Amino acid sequence: MPRESRAPQVPGLTACSLCSGETLGEGDADGGQLARLQRLADDGVARLTLSECLDECERGDVVVARPTRGCRAAGARPVWFERLAGDAATQQLAAWLRAGGPGAAPLPDALSGNVIERAGGDVAEP
Repeated sequence: MPRESRAPQVPGLTACSLCSGETLGEGDADGGQLARLQRLADDGVARLTLSECLDECERGDVVVARPTRGCRAAGARPVWFERLAGDAATQQLAAWLRAGGPGAAPLPDALSGNVIERAGGDVAEP
């Protein structure tokens, strides 16, 4: 019989370690966008995975919100974002992830303009 994980299921985040925060420029306060995303992971809001490239280099600040295992099994897909940087956008992202993220909670209007429509169905889903 498989052993169940005792860790709570939280959505995942994948971010490009090379372009995180690039749209904010040199004057970004608060340790930069990568530090903001790391704080979300440290606070248990999401599991953070860093990648050297997400093949969306022309967009900048690309972040992928991944559904929990349960939501993925129910058909939820990852949601890709561009230009997701700064305190306000990160707070909106955090609130959505705390509510369950992809497949579990409606995408906040404040983030809908940052969604990248991708071939293969990885788009925003309520």
